[in-house]
Amino acid sequence: MKASRWLLAVPLLGSWVALVPARPVAPVPGVGRVPVVVELFTSEGCSSCPAADAALRELEKAQSVPGAEVIALGEHVDYWNRLGWKDAFSAPAYTERQRAYAKEFGTGSYTPQAVVNGRYELVGSRTAALAAAVAKAAKAPQATVAVALAGSTAQVRVSSVPAGTPATEVLLAITESGLASQIGRGENSGLLLHHAAVVRQLLPLGRVGADGTFAANPALKLAADWKRPNLRAVVLVQEVASRRIVGAATVALGN
Repeated sequence: MKASRWLLAVPLLGSWVALVPARPVAPVPGVGRVPVVVELFTSEGCSSCPAADAALRELEKAQSVPGAEVIALGEHVDYWNRLGWKDAFSAPAYTERQRAYAKEFGTGSYTPQAVVNGRYELVGSRTAALAAAVAKAAKAPQATVAVALAGSTAQVRVSSVPAGTPATEVLLAITESGLASQIGRGENSGLLLHHAAVVRQLLPLGRVGADGTFAANPALKLAADWKRPNLRAVVLVQEVASRRIVGAATVALGN
């Protein structure tokens, strides 16, 4: 599939997240491992995608890349839906997000495509190459990003954005792991597909300030059919123009 123009990601497949005033809280630096975001553009209608979903699930579970904490984002595109099977987790905004990456990389949109920290793209089922891209991304300068829960809100703090970084925005994703679908038609007809952490919601929180900091307390409103023990909040700090991710953090939403 070929790329077209970019549309900003909007709240998907669930309720809006409302912003409430933030109180200044010092961000807590990550320790040990550098968070690296692996976005997998996938579809239940694509016969090549199950292997990529499996590769990303294993990479996130094993955390086998030295020095890196893999954060999985399974983004289901919608352009396969007209080919025999409608993916219930798909949405146009994920397709548009992939097209924005395709514009920067100079590639077309395809599945399964993995994008690592917005810097590298490759076929998502290439496990060795994927691990190598994660290791390489972990060596790039990173902002300090912290996300924590306080009741029904997420406290998001960003600081120490690398010097010289162009305009950046902060995004919040809600992911759900453990999801599977029995496929009734299309290329994967008859198969039970198990997915990498599915992005249930993705929306912008705002721009990082000129001083390299950002703070917000988004109130989380979760759909009733999402299983909270399997949910995570993921914060991304992403360059607006190049789409490179310069910082990330994640927290489990728990029971």
